[in-house]
Amino acid sequence: MNYPRALVVAGLLSALPAWAVYAPIPDQEQGKEWTVTLRGDVTNDTNIFGSQSGAISSMVYEAAPKVAFNASVTQQTFLSASYELTVDYFSDRPGTKTLDSHDFNGRLAHAFSSETTLDLSDDYSIAKNPESLLAGVAINTDQSYKRNELNGKLSTSLAPRFGTTLKVRSVNYRYDNDTLATSLDRTENLYGLALSYDVVPELKGVGEYRHETVSYRTAGANKDKQTDFLIGGVDYALAKQFTATARLGYQWRHRDEERSSSAPYAEFSGKYDYAQNSFLSAGYVYTFEETSNVALYTDTKVNRFFVNVQHALSPLVVASGSFTYEPSVLQGRRGLPNANETTTRLGLALSYLASKNWMISAHFDHDNVNSDDLSRGQRRDRTGAGASYSF
Repeated sequence: MNYPRALVVAGLLSALPAWAVYAPIPDQEQGKEWTVTLRGDVTNDTNIFGSQSGAISSMVYEAAPKVAFNASVTQQTFLSASYELTVDYFSDRPGTKTLDSHDFNGRLAHAFSSETTLDLSDDYSIAKNPESLLAGVAINTDQSYKRNELNGKLSTSLAPRFGTTLKVRSVNYRYDNDTLATSLDRTENLYGLALSYDVVPELKGVGEYRHETVSYRTAGANKDKQTDFLIGGVDYALAKQFTATARLGYQWRHRDEERSSSAPYAEFSGKYDYAQNSFLSAGYVYTFEETSNVALYTDTKVNRFFVNVQHALSPLVVASGSFTYEPSVLQGRRGLPNANETTTRLGLALSYLASKNWMISAHFDHDNVNSDDLSRGQRRDRTGAGASYSF
């Protein structure tokens, strides 16, 4: 079980200068190279398999130790790495009641100069108890998977006020269940080249080309696709208080043995830091994404609206919330109809920062999927409380 999605650590979303390589890190990890965090949580999960019917509810007892390393190894190089073990015990889960998940993270950022930076990161997860379970999967199905995401970004200045960024991302999914592995094991690669122009110090114009490939491990000819994007937009930053990003464009998707299609692409986000340890962020995305039922659907056209808020009720008490609303259309294969689907996710948390080392929280998460494909509907609520100690 992942940490409650609404629990946001102050400062993690702060804006950085265009050439900075020192990413913000949690307060508990600042000022020292090594940090150990011990976390415990007790949650009631109303649908531990994310099923459409016959939902199984269970208490979940979680222990999650984590070790993290953050250091500026030179004046121009920042290095971070972490490992977290999560052990969940389900009092009412059929079959295996104890699940262990693992998260490995590493990042290397280097500034060759104030104009040229390189940023590399890799995240590897062994998820035995996924936060968001697959819609339409039969009850009691093991949805455990391994996921690796590699990101690379090289940014440099071509001339005064002109910049360029080369981006690469590769995401690999491998499911433990043989049926899910046959359907969903895949690699998603994204390559991008962006050119920017500083209109004024706080406003930057951006033009970007992206190419995405989705390659499935089995029956790829029926499921693989390639997408090309042409995108333009702006980045706006008013000091550190308000930042915004807007992108508009078009995407052309080629499917190897299915109908190809095209659609607009949109991406908007903004963040406003209105007080100490308090902010509001919101955004919208419209794009293609993969679906959990590749036998009936090629992919999904997703509209995603999201809002995140964190408000310091006092220097020691912080309330946070997140809301995501996703009306989408599942793209039916040849001869099959499309299906409308709406996913709603809500997360709420109240945290007491007893000290820089201690944090106690109560949390609630709600997932709801309504779909024309009745097998895909699901509802899931998780209510709990936990504490963490860092040293």
